[in-house]
Amino acid sequence: MFTRITDFSQHWKHHTDATKKVFSALTQESLSEQVADEHRNLGRMAWHVVTTIPEMAEAIGMKLVGPGAGDPVPKSIEDIRKGYDAAARSLQEQVEKNWNDRTLEIEDDLYGQKWKKGMTLLVLIQHEVHHRGQMTVLMRQAGLKVPGVMGPSKEEWVNIGMKAPEI
Repeated sequence: MFTRITDFSQHWKHHTDATKKVFSALTQESLSEQVADEHRNLGRMAWHVVTTIPEMAEAIGMKLVGPGAGDPVPKSIEDIRKGYDAAARSLQEQVEKNWNDRTLEIEDDLYGQKWKKGMTLLVLIQHEVHHRGQMTVLMRQAGLKVPGVMGPSKEEWVNIGMKAPEI
């Protein structure tokens, strides 16, 4: 749980940069990639990451600039990227402008539980990390190059002068 706005802001910047790297590697053609029938495709999963930001923000009393929680999946990868940029930036700006460290202790009702705002912000990041991992699997399946976000990807080890770990 976050107890300081500055800690949230640093983590949010790191993780939104990582998500932007993943989104930048997506192609228009890859958006239909899915692991199996009746599961989210890559485009729907990316949009879920986007729309969870306003969904959770609204649940704790914020109104963000950008896409709404129930907005349909855009047809273009560029619109998904723009939606993410707007929602992620708006969340950070509003937290930094309108909240203080004490605000992070305020409890809200979310998903049938009581969460402090600092916990909601942490869960939002964890949710994004979870789906980013799923997306990288679908990206490999679609034949895309996966960017390293928590260290180098398999293809990136050579860029730092090292051999990729054994498989």
